[in-house]
Amino acid sequence: MKFLVFFELLLIVNFFYQFECQSKIWKKLNLPNEHIPYFFNSNQALRKKCLKEDLCPYKEVASQNATKCWGYEKNCKSNNRLFVPECPGSSNGWVTDKREQVELFWQQGDFGYIKERLGEMKTYCAAEKPGDSKLECVNHLRMCRAKNIFFDFADLNSKNSNDRYREDIFKRGQVGGRCKLDSGLLKKNGDHKSPLQSWYSELQLFQELETNPVDDSKCDIVVDQPTFLIKLDAGVNMYHHFCDFVNLYVSQHANNSFLQNVNIVFWDTSGSDYWSYFSDMWKVFSNKKPIHLKNYEGKKVCFRDAVFSFLARMRFGLFYNMPLIYGCHGTGLFKAFSEHVLHRFKINQEGPFEDKIRITFLARGTQFRNILNQDQIVKEIRKKLGKQVELNLVTYDINVPFIEQVKTTHNSDIFMSMHGSGLTHLLFLPDWAAVFEIHNCEDKDCYADLARLRGIKYFTWENENKVYPQDEGKHPQLGTPHKKFTNYSFDTKEFIRMVKKMIEYVKNHPKYQQNLKKKHQKKTVENTEL
Repeated sequence: MKFLVFFELLLIVNFFYQFECQSKIWKKLNLPNEHIPYFFNSNQALRKKCLKEDLCPYKEVASQNATKCWGYEKNCKSNNRLFVPECPGSSNGWVTDKREQVELFWQQGDFGYIKERLGEMKTYCAAEKPGDSKLECVNHLRMCRAKNIFFDFADLNSKNSNDRYREDIFKRGQVGGRCKLDSGLLKKNGDHKSPLQSWYSELQLFQELETNPVDDSKCDIVVDQPTFLIKLDAGVNMYHHFCDFVNLYVSQHANNSFLQNVNIVFWDTSGSDYWSYFSDMWKVFSNKKPIHLKNYEGKKVCFRDAVFSFLARMRFGLFYNMPLIYGCHGTGLFKAFSEHVLHRFKINQEGPFEDKIRITFLARGTQFRNILNQDQIVKEIRKKLGKQVELNLVTYDINVPFIEQVKTTHNSDIFMSMHGSGLTHLLFLPDWAAVFEIHNCEDKDCYADLARLRGIKYFTWENENKVYPQDEGKHPQLGTPHKKFTNYSFDTKEFIRMVKKMIEYVKNHPKYQQNLKKKHQKKTVENTEL
């Protein structure tokens, strides 16, 4: 009898153990439900595993959507891509027909960019036997993947440097792996050598080693977990720092790796610590605290599995320095990035509201590009349009946690602010939203292009006779006239006209109407059940 009781308990324990193991596997994915079909297409073994396991929460998706793809996969047909851009406008001479226009836009700013880069991937140092090192990169070493790679940081000397992008930290013999190196290919691809455009500076001295650095105890530290290495742009500026995050997301796609049990290493050769308003973003990519390069100072370090991430200021990269064909808007890549971040931040859409359009007015707390009659404009909007809108005047500063900022932005139907990096928040607006760059200060493409990539309708001031700069503005270093370095007043009637125009756009957007109807029906059902 005791044996039977013990046996039954053993079965119960085993059941819960199996349950927990299966549950953990799927929880680790931590992807938006709408992304799962695309993930399964690139991971057929996991898809088959899901179909076999009773506890897989994605079983229905796994059985019905085997052909959906991001767009960069070898077996991906264009009609199965995540998203097809719209190109209603003229290309202004870039191409000769609409098909070319759509395809070029997709290649420049969508998953087509990843497809082109993966098509460039070549082996720079080839493994000759199992367990050897390996190095493969895209052209110009804009992104690389490595196995069992060795670094000797004996000469890092970060304590005595403020230079974040030094190129003198390695000597011969301090970078390499046991593999067959194509030195000619490596040298040929050094033409983009620059801190935020290429990894050539870090890998130019890569050498063949006689023994496996991991196996022969050559390393003081062996990093077993997958690691993303990244050189950072300006962490204080949202526009520039999000070039880091978008390119890290692109690197995850290129590596087919979205799990958060990875290391992120800041390749910063200075002794400075990292700090940013936007540091919560690292939680999207890893459940570990990022590691600063100076932690490895004086050590020999081996990485079993490393990715050298795409960089923020690559030539023709994403999204700084990006050429973007005219007349098109909407990319699956930027939409997926937005959904990915919102999912991992656990931010939900609370709207739209039945009777109010939600307007978020982002005020600036800086020296320049403030709106001198901002209080009057806010008062007039509330007076003239109060029955139609819910206006929220905000300042996104250090006192407002970044995740709260994103939540506020995502739950906006109209987002408005002067030209400045805060407009990068448009990445997290709902699909039906409008963004209003109140005045672009003669930098007309920056946020208009970002809005096009995200697929959000962009508005800016239309009547220059009804905007009044405080003075001509002067560049702080050059002393020359510059419209970014002054403050502005705006005609309130013209401002109201612009807001009305945006309200009309939002209300007529098909996705706004669909989501409003869906939410209203759900509310009606809930009230009926009560």
